[in-house]
Amino acid sequence: MKVFFDGGLRPLPAGMETAVVIAGEASVARDLGAGTSMEAEWRALIAAARLVVARGLGPVVLLGDAAAVVAQANARVRASATHREHMATFDELRGAHGAMRVRHIRRSQNLAGHALAAGHVR
Repeated sequence: MKVFFDGGLRPLPAGMETAVVIAGEASVARDLGAGTSMEAEWRALIAAARLVVARGLGPVVLLGDAAAVVAQANARVRASATHREHMATFDELRGAHGAMRVRHIRRSQNLAGHALAAGHVR
C-alpha cells in the first residue's frame, strides 16, 4: 500500500503543516507552530507512520518528496542532531510495525503535497 506524506512551512502565525494521504483520504494538520521546513517534513513522515500503525495497515511504502528526510529515514545519511529525536520516534514506529519502507518521489507525484496546496488561497 502507498502512503504519501508531505510537510510544509507557511508564514507565521500558521507555521508548519503536514499532510498524509492513504487510499485517497487526506489527513491535513495546519497551524503547527514555528519550525523549519525540514522539521515539517519529519513531522509528516511521523504522522504517516502513526496512521499506518493505528490502522494496522499491511506492508506499506511511505512516499515523500523530501530527499534529505528519506535518506535519513533509510539510514543512508546520518540525521543531524536537530532531527535525531524525530529519527528515534520514526524508528520506534517502524519497529512496532515491521513492514514500512520509505521512498523518494518527485514533488509532482506527491498526493500529500497536492492536499496541502489545495488548502492554500492563491
